[in-house]
Amino acid sequence: MKFIVAASLLASASAFAPSLTSVRSSSALNAVGVYYSTSTGNTETVCGYIAEEVGQEDWADIGDAEDGDITGADALIVGAPTWHTGADTERSGTTWDDWLYSTLPNLDLTGKKVAVFGVGDQASYSDNFCDAAGELYDLFEAKGCKIFGLTSTDGYDHEDSKAVRDGKFCGLMCDEDNQYDMSEDRAKNWVAQLKEEGFM
Repeated sequence: MKFIVAASLLASASAFAPSLTSVRSSSALNAVGVYYSTSTGNTETVCGYIAEEVGQEDWADIGDAEDGDITGADALIVGAPTWHTGADTERSGTTWDDWLYSTLPNLDLTGKKVAVFGVGDQASYSDNFCDAAGELYDLFEAKGCKIFGLTSTDGYDHEDSKAVRDGKFCGLMCDEDNQYDMSEDRAKNWVAQLKEEGFM
Protein backbone atom coordinates (compact mmCIF):
# COMPACT_ATOMS: atom_id res chain seq x y z
CA MET A 1 0.00 0.00 0.00
CA LYS A 2 2.84 2.40 0.87
CA PHE A 3 4.45 1.61 -2.48
CA ILE A 4 1.26 2.49 -4.37
CA VAL A 5 0.92 5.81 -2.52
CA ALA A 6 4.58 6.67 -3.15
CA ALA A 7 4.25 5.79 -6.82
CA SER A 8 1.18 7.95 -7.22
CA LEU A 9 2.93 10.87 -5.48
CA LEU A 10 5.89 10.53 -7.85
CA ALA A 11 3.55 10.45 -10.83
CA SER A 12 1.82 13.59 -9.53
CA ALA A 13 5.13 15.36 -9.04
CA SER A 14 6.34 14.44 -12.51
CA ALA A 15 3.11 15.81 -13.96
CA PHE A 16 4.20 19.25 -12.73
CA ALA A 17 7.74 19.00 -14.11
CA PRO A 18 6.96 20.41 -17.57
CA SER A 19 5.36 23.53 -16.11
CA LEU A 20 8.34 24.07 -13.80
CA THR A 21 10.66 23.75 -16.77
CA SER A 22 8.66 26.22 -18.81
CA VAL A 23 8.71 28.71 -15.93
CA ARG A 24 12.47 28.37 -15.71
CA SER A 25 13.01 28.91 -19.43
CA SER A 26 10.59 31.83 -19.61
CA SER A 27 12.58 33.61 -16.90
CA ALA A 28 15.58 33.44 -19.24
CA LEU A 29 13.71 35.57 -21.78
CA ASN A 30 14.96 39.12 -22.12
CA ALA A 31 18.26 38.03 -20.53
CA VAL A 32 20.97 40.68 -20.54
CA GLY A 33 24.55 39.42 -20.62
CA VAL A 34 26.94 41.73 -18.77
CA TYR A 35 30.64 41.36 -19.63
CA TYR A 36 33.81 43.28 -18.80
CA SER A 37 37.54 42.82 -18.46
CA THR A 38 39.86 44.79 -16.24
CA SER A 39 43.49 45.67 -15.56
CA THR A 40 43.31 47.35 -12.15
CA GLY A 41 39.83 46.42 -10.92
CA ASN A 42 38.17 49.75 -11.79
CA THR A 43 36.17 48.35 -14.70
CA GLU A 44 35.00 45.47 -12.53
CA THR A 45 33.78 47.98 -9.94
CA VAL A 46 31.75 49.92 -12.50
CA CYS A 47 30.45 46.70 -14.03
CA GLY A 48 29.20 45.72 -10.57
CA TYR A 49 27.20 48.95 -10.33
CA ILE A 50 25.68 48.32 -13.75
CA ALA A 51 24.90 44.66 -13.09
CA GLU A 52 23.16 45.55 -9.82
CA GLU A 53 20.91 48.05 -11.60
CA VAL A 54 20.15 45.53 -14.34
CA GLY A 55 19.46 42.80 -11.78
CA GLN A 56 22.08 40.49 -13.29
CA GLU A 57 23.99 38.34 -10.78
CA ASP A 58 26.00 36.34 -13.33
CA TRP A 59 28.15 39.08 -14.89
CA ALA A 60 31.60 37.90 -15.91
CA ASP A 61 34.96 38.59 -17.52
CA ILE A 62 34.65 38.23 -21.29
CA GLY A 63 37.49 35.71 -21.17
CA ASP A 64 35.21 33.34 -19.23
CA ALA A 65 32.24 33.70 -21.59
CA GLU A 66 31.09 30.79 -23.74
CA ASP A 67 30.10 31.60 -27.32
CA GLY A 68 26.57 30.39 -26.58
CA ASP A 69 26.29 32.83 -23.67
CA ILE A 70 26.97 35.71 -26.03
CA THR A 71 24.80 34.58 -28.92
CA GLY A 72 22.01 33.38 -26.60
CA ALA A 73 21.57 36.64 -24.70
CA ASP A 74 18.80 38.97 -25.82
CA ALA A 75 21.08 41.96 -25.18
CA LEU A 76 24.68 42.58 -24.15
CA ILE A 77 26.31 45.19 -21.95
CA VAL A 78 30.07 45.23 -22.55
CA GLY A 79 32.80 47.32 -20.95
CA ALA A 80 36.55 47.79 -21.00
CA PRO A 81 39.32 49.98 -19.63
CA THR A 82 41.83 51.71 -21.89
CA TRP A 83 45.44 50.62 -21.52
CA HIS A 84 47.12 50.97 -24.92
CA THR A 85 46.27 54.63 -25.38
CA GLY A 86 46.23 55.95 -28.90
CA ALA A 87 46.36 52.46 -30.43
CA ASP A 88 44.28 51.69 -33.50
CA THR A 89 43.42 48.19 -32.21
CA GLU A 90 43.66 46.15 -29.00
CA ARG A 91 43.30 49.24 -26.83
CA SER A 92 42.19 47.66 -23.56
CA GLY A 93 45.22 45.62 -22.50
CA THR A 94 42.82 42.90 -21.31
CA THR A 95 41.25 39.69 -22.59
CA TRP A 96 39.06 41.87 -24.83
CA ASP A 97 42.07 42.37 -27.11
CA ASP A 98 42.15 38.72 -28.11
CA TRP A 99 38.37 38.11 -27.92
CA LEU A 100 37.44 40.99 -30.22
CA TYR A 101 39.72 39.80 -33.01
CA SER A 102 39.64 36.01 -32.65
CA THR A 103 36.17 35.19 -31.25
CA LEU A 104 33.82 38.01 -32.21
CA PRO A 105 34.37 37.61 -35.99
CA ASN A 106 33.03 34.03 -35.77
CA LEU A 107 29.78 34.92 -33.98
CA ASP A 108 26.45 35.82 -35.61
CA LEU A 109 25.22 38.84 -33.67
CA THR A 110 23.13 40.51 -36.36
CA GLY A 111 20.44 42.65 -34.73
CA LYS A 112 21.74 42.03 -31.19
CA LYS A 113 21.15 44.90 -28.77
CA VAL A 114 24.46 46.11 -27.33
CA ALA A 115 25.37 48.84 -24.84
CA VAL A 116 28.98 49.85 -24.22
CA PHE A 117 30.70 51.28 -21.17
CA GLY A 118 34.28 52.36 -20.61
CA VAL A 119 36.50 53.29 -17.71
CA GLY A 120 39.42 55.70 -18.05
CA ASP A 121 41.53 58.40 -16.43
CA GLN A 122 40.83 61.93 -17.65
CA ALA A 123 43.74 63.52 -15.76
CA SER A 124 46.59 61.24 -16.81
CA TYR A 125 45.23 60.28 -20.25
CA SER A 126 43.23 63.32 -21.28
CA ASP A 127 43.94 62.78 -24.99
CA ASN A 128 42.80 59.14 -24.95
CA PHE A 129 39.97 58.99 -22.42
CA CYS A 130 38.11 55.66 -22.68
CA ASP A 131 39.47 54.94 -26.18
CA ALA A 132 38.80 51.19 -25.80
CA ALA A 133 35.06 51.80 -25.47
CA GLY A 134 35.17 53.22 -28.98
CA GLU A 135 36.80 50.02 -30.18
CA LEU A 136 34.04 47.92 -28.61
CA TYR A 137 31.43 50.13 -30.23
CA ASP A 138 33.00 49.92 -33.69
CA LEU A 139 33.53 46.16 -33.70
CA PHE A 140 30.12 45.22 -32.31
CA GLU A 141 28.43 47.65 -34.69
CA ALA A 142 30.37 46.12 -37.59
CA LYS A 143 28.87 42.72 -36.61
CA GLY A 144 25.40 44.15 -37.20
CA CYS A 145 24.56 44.94 -33.59
CA LYS A 146 22.23 47.79 -32.66
CA ILE A 147 23.97 50.10 -30.18
CA PHE A 148 22.04 51.73 -27.33
CA GLY A 149 22.90 54.14 -24.53
CA LEU A 150 24.91 56.99 -26.06
CA THR A 151 25.54 59.71 -23.45
CA SER A 152 26.49 63.37 -23.20
CA THR A 153 30.12 64.43 -22.82
CA ASP A 154 29.06 67.13 -20.33
CA GLY A 155 30.58 66.82 -16.86
CA TYR A 156 33.86 65.32 -18.08
CA ASP A 157 37.25 67.02 -18.32
CA HIS A 158 39.27 65.50 -21.16
CA GLU A 159 40.85 66.66 -24.41
CA ASP A 160 39.96 63.85 -26.80
CA SER A 161 38.46 60.37 -26.91
CA LYS A 162 38.00 57.67 -29.53
CA ALA A 163 34.75 56.87 -27.71
CA VAL A 164 32.95 59.95 -29.07
CA ARG A 165 30.44 59.48 -31.90
CA ASP A 166 28.60 62.50 -33.36
CA GLY A 167 29.36 64.62 -30.30
CA LYS A 168 28.29 61.98 -27.75
CA PHE A 169 30.03 59.20 -25.91
CA CYS A 170 29.25 55.81 -27.47
CA GLY A 171 27.97 54.63 -24.07
CA LEU A 172 28.59 55.18 -20.37
CA MET A 173 32.05 56.52 -19.48
CA CYS A 174 33.38 56.48 -15.93
CA ASP A 175 36.57 57.71 -14.26
CA GLU A 176 37.31 55.76 -11.08
CA ASP A 177 40.55 57.71 -10.58
CA ASN A 178 39.17 61.25 -10.61
CA GLN A 179 35.36 60.98 -10.43
CA TYR A 180 34.83 57.73 -8.52
CA ASP A 181 32.11 59.33 -6.43
CA MET A 182 30.01 59.80 -9.59
CA SER A 183 30.25 56.29 -11.05
CA GLU A 184 27.41 54.66 -9.14
CA ASP A 185 24.91 57.40 -10.00
CA ARG A 186 26.10 57.46 -13.60
CA ALA A 187 25.52 53.70 -13.83
CA LYS A 188 22.06 54.02 -12.29
CA ASN A 189 21.03 56.81 -14.67
CA TRP A 190 22.46 54.98 -17.67
CA VAL A 191 20.56 51.77 -16.97
CA ALA A 192 17.38 53.85 -16.57
CA GLN A 193 18.15 55.40 -19.97
CA LEU A 194 18.65 51.95 -21.51
CA LYS A 195 15.26 50.87 -20.22
CA GLU A 196 13.63 53.98 -21.70
CA GLU A 197 15.28 53.23 -25.03
CA GLY A 198 13.79 49.74 -25.06
CA PHE A 199 17.09 47.98 -24.54
CA MET A 200 15.54 45.66 -21.96
